Amino acid sequence: MLSISKRSRHLYLGGAFLHLVVWLLVGCSSIPRTADQDNERGVAIARAAAERVGTPYHFGGADAGGFDCSGLVVYVHERAGLKVPRTAAEQREAAHPVPLDAVLPGDAVFFRTGFHIIGRGVNHVGIYAGNGRFIHAPRSGGTTTYASLTEGYYRKHFVSAGRFWGRR
Repeated sequence: MLSISKRSRHLYLGGAFLHLVVWLLVGCSSIPRTADQDNERGVAIARAAAERVGTPYHFGGADAGGFDCSGLVVYVHERAGLKVPRTAAEQREAAHPVPLDAVLPGDAVFFRTGFHIIGRGVNHVGIYAGNGRFIHAPRSGGTTTYASLTEGYYRKHFVSAGRFWGRR
């Protein structure tokens, strides 16, 4: 008969408990999981953006020390091995268009705000996180945060969505 010491049994149970806690935390994150293999990169992009929530806004920033909106998009795509243009307008031009009803976590969402309301260009971008929310670096003095894509200010100023990963 195999004999397991009391200490070994406690270490085993402790490790199993820790594994369960990590599994629950990953499974309950605010970014929805998908079984679609083509979406793994998009989910990784959305998770990288979620990890940067709370990072200070920094005009021209594109690193963990601080972001502007398009800098956040550059940063999270680099984490997924993708190179994207630097400005929101260039990103919109380069992205494969995605209809709003087909947007997935990791897609870029583009807006026309402020002085650009009358023009045709975009001047703000974020990363879709799922459940009608996106992650962005909105303004000087703020931090990277979540916002609603389905209601309020950003719904009114939404222009388009685009994808740099997966099937095009």
